Amino acid sequence: MAASRGRGYTDGMTQVLTHYPRPIDGEVSFCGFSSEKSYGAQSYFIRHPGGNWMTDAPRYVPELAERIAELGGLRWVFLTHRDDVADADQYAKRFGARRVIHEADLDAQPGAELVLKGAKPAALAPDFTAIPVPGHTRGHCVLLYKEQYLFTGDHLEGDEKTGRLDAFRDYCWYDWAEQTRSMELLRAYPFEWVLPGHGGRLHLPAARMREELAALVERMRKRGSGF
Repeated sequence: MAASRGRGYTDGMTQVLTHYPRPIDGEVSFCGFSSEKSYGAQSYFIRHPGGNWMTDAPRYVPELAERIAELGGLRWVFLTHRDDVADADQYAKRFGARRVIHEADLDAQPGAELVLKGAKPAALAPDFTAIPVPGHTRGHCVLLYKEQYLFTGDHLEGDEKTGRLDAFRDYCWYDWAEQTRSMELLRAYPFEWVLPGHGGRLHLPAARMREELAALVERMRKRGSGF
């Protein structure tokens, strides 16, 4: 009986390990295996014909790496900011992937192969745009995919129950006024999904998402004023 329980436990663990990346929508999946190094931040996998992407990084788990290999490996590891790099270097080494991070947060991943500079958006590849959004950290960036999915790191999160967007005032390490201005700039971009490192995901029509973003900016301004 003990041996039977052991086999069942092993089979169950194998099923859990091979369940990730777990599909969310279209080509976008959740990596799982969040790392203490990044305070439990969520990482995402994007399957793309031009090369697969990982946004931020989970704990390095060989079984996850093998599953990613089965899905075509990784070409890019996009790091939104310094807090959530976790084991990005190990995934990059395993797949020969290029790590992307802004120069202002480069000390968190000094070996990154592509360093973003300045405040202007950058087209990294077809369908992918990096948008600098300083605030949570000086070098924080978000990644926009297909003008539909926004990978937001610690800049922006949502609540599916209320349909509202929010930002973390108590965890703004650089400048809340800068984060508010960065949030305002995001209104120029269409997207339907908010996929954060911390907090909840949110899926809304693009027009409604823009309305919620405008409402959030107003709330952020009041918080910054002490109200």
